[in-house]
Amino acid sequence: MALYAIGDPHLSLNADKPMDVFGPTWENHTERLRRGFLETVSPEDTVVLCGDLSWSMKLPDCEADFRFLNDLPGSTKLLVKGNHDYWWSTANKMETFFREQGLDTFRLLHNNCWLYGETALCGTRGWFYELDQPGSHERNEKMLNRECMRLEASLKAAGEREKIVFLHYPPVYQGYRCKPILEVLHRYGVQRCCYAHLHGPSRRQAIEGKCEGIDFSLISADQLEFVPKRILD
Repeated sequence: MALYAIGDPHLSLNADKPMDVFGPTWENHTERLRRGFLETVSPEDTVVLCGDLSWSMKLPDCEADFRFLNDLPGSTKLLVKGNHDYWWSTANKMETFFREQGLDTFRLLHNNCWLYGETALCGTRGWFYELDQPGSHERNEKMLNRECMRLEASLKAAGEREKIVFLHYPPVYQGYRCKPILEVLHRYGVQRCCYAHLHGPSRRQAIEGKCEGIDFSLISADQLEFVPKRILD
């Protein structure tokens, strides 16, 4: 049994949103993702899917994408919200949808934590400077505070256990630090954080390894060549 993570599958099995328009890295990416799971993940493993799962706008329209993910290896798949997951709804609506469609491997990582052995898996979407809108300081601050509260709720639920945090947005970047998010991570003694969101040339600005006393990893799908990254045994 092992824990894996990958973000940004950007599936569009029921939407006209081909990813190869973003360059050759994304050519045939759905099949490459399928192959990456089959060659790496075992049926009993846990996988954290770190946001931007489906391009569909409404939850019912995501069925094909979720069925694709559900049928991949892994007994439990923890879902973190991404900035393009416009279909994201209330926990009750999503859990009901998954149950009614027989999508039995999905669990939400949102305002909560999940245990993997003695390790607590925590997470939320997070915040990135590109969300700051000129002239909307009050709105920006409100949304950032909300994400900090969600992250804190997740970390509080973990108690004194060792914690690994999964965010969609990077809390650190070349020339950028999201101080409120980092403050929450430090307050709860987080030593390891995985994030996604960065693609193409922006990946060169990613920070990986030790920074601010935390070990960071970029796990966006194109960064991993569509093969889930092993996080824990």
